[in-house]
Amino acid sequence: MLVSYHPKEIYTDLQGEEKEEIGIKFLPLSPERASFRMSVSRTCLCCVKYLMFVFNLIFWLGGCGLFGVGVWLSFTQAEFSSLPLSFPSLSAANLLLVAGGVTMVTGFLGCLGALKEQRCLLMTFFVILLLLVLTEVTLVLVIHVFHNTLDTKAQDELKEAMKTYTSDEGLKKSWDNVQKMFKCCGVTNKTDWYGVLNGTLPSSCCSVGAHQCEDGWSEACYQKARNWLLDNIPSVLVFGVCIGIVQILALVFSLLMYCQILRAEKYLD
Repeated sequence: MLVSYHPKEIYTDLQGEEKEEIGIKFLPLSPERASFRMSVSRTCLCCVKYLMFVFNLIFWLGGCGLFGVGVWLSFTQAEFSSLPLSFPSLSAANLLLVAGGVTMVTGFLGCLGALKEQRCLLMTFFVILLLLVLTEVTLVLVIHVFHNTLDTKAQDELKEAMKTYTSDEGLKKSWDNVQKMFKCCGVTNKTDWYGVLNGTLPSSCCSVGAHQCEDGWSEACYQKARNWLLDNIPSVLVFGVCIGIVQILALVFSLLMYCQILRAEKYLD
């Protein structure tokens, strides 16, 4: 709309005093100007559309990567499957599987919403992605603040599960595989086995081929597994930061595209 200013008009009020008034009138846009504005709006919408599609494609590929790493961890750590879920490597595999699956679905919604230019899909994508980002931030803060409590709980669960070492064949195999792989013994130290095996140690606490173990590995399994995770976490953190940046940009572009579609619909009306 154009605004037209008219010359001052003089009128007399109820008390008989003369006053001035500036007339303002809204005029409709000319067809050429309206067409130009519509063209600019469509160009902006097209740019945002393809930018959002590219970022969501990267986001979806990142989700595929997370899911793939989770599947790989699940298969490579299958021999530990009888241990409690608090065991670090197994928890990481489950976390990556869930995060990867949700990221893939969210990225697909974003790509579809960008291509179809549907406000409903874009708003759904924005809400799901916002909840995902908030969940990730909350999870990181909880792990950072309560990491000591979580470590203690995980160690207690593992020690409790050790009591069924002689009766549970699956658990026995899992513990033997862990101790042979990491060359460790017990949860916090080798004395954890004394109360379970009447003062003796399982053969997996010693070198391969030892039938009776008297002096097992000195390192604790929980700490060694935890250190293994920490040694491999820098690459995971870099990947996570990149995914986080893409998530923030995807949120911004989805909101921009939603507003552009809304504006274009108003011009059409």
